[in-house]
Amino acid sequence: MAQARILARQVLSHVRYLLEKVTIERQRSDGKTQTISREVFDTGQGAVILLYDPTRGRVALIKQFRLPVFVSNGEGHLIEAVAGKLEGEDPAVRIVMEVEEEAGFKIEKPVRIFEAFMSPGSVTEKLTFFVVRYRPEDRVGPGGGLADEGEDIEVIEPTLDEALAMIESGEICDAKTIALLYYAKVKGLMNEA
Repeated sequence: MAQARILARQVLSHVRYLLEKVTIERQRSDGKTQTISREVFDTGQGAVILLYDPTRGRVALIKQFRLPVFVSNGEGHLIEAVAGKLEGEDPAVRIVMEVEEEAGFKIEKPVRIFEAFMSPGSVTEKLTFFVVRYRPEDRVGPGGGLADEGEDIEVIEPTLDEALAMIESGEICDAKTIALLYYAKVKGLMNEA
């Protein structure tokens, strides 16, 4: 295992999240010492969940505008699983709140399935992934997110097969959502009675 130590940290921006230039010295696997500098973006930790309804064969996803996607491809809207920043909360507690805010469903007992870094080359965020069964009668509000946070969310409920086809067509191109949809397929979540 390579060893490393931080030589310097320079804050480049701290408007909403922290962007730093970090310089480290590390021992390479060949034994040589190397000094490198990288920009590291600390956006905090998050959680994401796939809501699935095996009775109807459907999943609840959201469609929302994402500025980085717009800057990248000019389109801006992304179809995703419900997700959010932890903001100091336990991941299971926070994801229940996010589901109600964004999708309008009241859920209980989300099942934690794994944790993963989504872009470890430059972003510190680690996501906790969950799944939970839901039913149409679990809807307690319109969802849509919080307008004061710039959210304008549409809830969609494709079948799992339709969602998987949306990955193939490029309509769903969000990594966390793709991971959850394939998890649902591999684990046979729609076969639950």
